[in-house]
Amino acid sequence: MSKKFFVDPDIKVAETLPADFYRSQNVFEDIKEKVFVKTWQFIGDENLVPFNQTVHPFILLDNYITEPLVLSRDEEDSIKCFSNVCTHRGNIVVNNPGKMKQLRCMYHGRRFGLDGTFKSMPEFEEAENFPRPCDSLREFLVRTLGPFVFVGLNPSFDLDDVLSVMIERIGFLPLHQFKWDTGSSKDYLVNCHWALYCDNYLEGFHIPFVHDDLNSVLDYGNYTTEIYTHCNLQIGYANEGEEVFDLPQYHKDYGENIAAYYYWIFPNMMFNFYPWGLSINVVKPISLNKTKVSFITYVYDETKLNKGAGALLDKVEREDEFVVEGVHKGVQSRYYNTGRFSPTREKGVHHFHGLLAKYLK
Repeated sequence: MSKKFFVDPDIKVAETLPADFYRSQNVFEDIKEKVFVKTWQFIGDENLVPFNQTVHPFILLDNYITEPLVLSRDEEDSIKCFSNVCTHRGNIVVNNPGKMKQLRCMYHGRRFGLDGTFKSMPEFEEAENFPRPCDSLREFLVRTLGPFVFVGLNPSFDLDDVLSVMIERIGFLPLHQFKWDTGSSKDYLVNCHWALYCDNYLEGFHIPFVHDDLNSVLDYGNYTTEIYTHCNLQIGYANEGEEVFDLPQYHKDYGENIAAYYYWIFPNMMFNFYPWGLSINVVKPISLNKTKVSFITYVYDETKLNKGAGALLDKVEREDEFVVEGVHKGVQSRYYNTGRFSPTREKGVHHFHGLLAKYLK
């Protein structure tokens, strides 16, 4: 039976999710179907399928969801996503990325169009009631933010609602000019429950205590969090003389010294915009005790790298790892159950815990 959780919507009286949330294997499995299958994931950018009639196979959250999918860009230049599993006997259809006019399963020759529709199948002339709609590849929803591609298996909300919140502030940036930097993109293995990593990201409360370098460039007193339905935004204001965005006059924050916009999208994605570009963090559950965090870097202005809040990201990450691994050890204690939220500094964590409790009902 699924375990239910409650987080009071009033942060002034609310308690955090209990330790059992982070310790229970049953809850970890429930989250897979009730949270991750019902939300969205960042896949990459449109260069995965750079031209018409190109495809890109991938696994959605390997070691957790482990769903074989394929992106395609069809003749009309539309990016689509389908199941990469043949509807005949379950073989993987596309094994390698590249240019294809149609999809062909190498096992028995079943063919599909780049729109996922069934095209042909040898030796099925005598099959009755064939083909059926289910003989085509199942299609999944795709959304884009500039060049960035997201896929949802069975999402319970429209990602456009989240993207519109982001565009309100970062829409002035030429996102199609952002270039993927393979040299600074890397994966980190963290010995903790995935949600603890998100908990840590969702508050600036710890910055003065954990991140000396970051704290020296941010105006902690003005650090703010804005809550939306399935996302939230932390705004990092810069101390005088530090690197900031050159905001256009029509921008709602024009005149402010903005060092960073930190967007979190439920349940596990972070989009960190700096004057030099974008650092995307995707938190990927592996087990109760292990998480992979992918840092994906897109550079816009190289002259601003290693300056301001967007500098020393590897050092900041290592400091965060040390803390969350310590918290993971702590919540295993038989004497710890739940804590309270700071009403002024932990609005993001409270929001996250409330969404998790809601989805797990």
